[in-house]
Amino acid sequence: MKYLLLSYTPAAAWDAATADTPSDEAMAAFAAYQQFEKELTETGEFVSSEGLGHPAVSTTVRRTADGVVATDGPFAELKEVLASFAVIDVAGHERAVEIGSRITEVLGEPIEIRPIMGEDFTT
Repeated sequence: MKYLLLSYTPAAAWDAATADTPSDEAMAAFAAYQQFEKELTETGEFVSSEGLGHPAVSTTVRRTADGVVATDGPFAELKEVLASFAVIDVAGHERAVEIGSRITEVLGEPIEIRPIMGEDFTT
């Protein structure tokens, strides 16, 4: 079953001016995450992973009474922002939680685990 792992970071810690210049601490955490990603690739559980651009450069599209409107930025003021995501394909929820826990240990940020609704969603 596939799961989407969403990684959040405090909005105050992610300065748009320095978003392209990660700290030494962030680089060390990223290197540890890459090693874990390699382990998941070897077990066949890793599907994909991507970091996301800073919320300051995001766009939200929504339907209003006047039609569809695109606006700059996220749809709400947030204390935490979605920083990255990964897709895994594992035997079940328990394994997804194990993987999410390991990523949280490495990165220090919370991970939201969401099942991806596919053919195997009901199994």
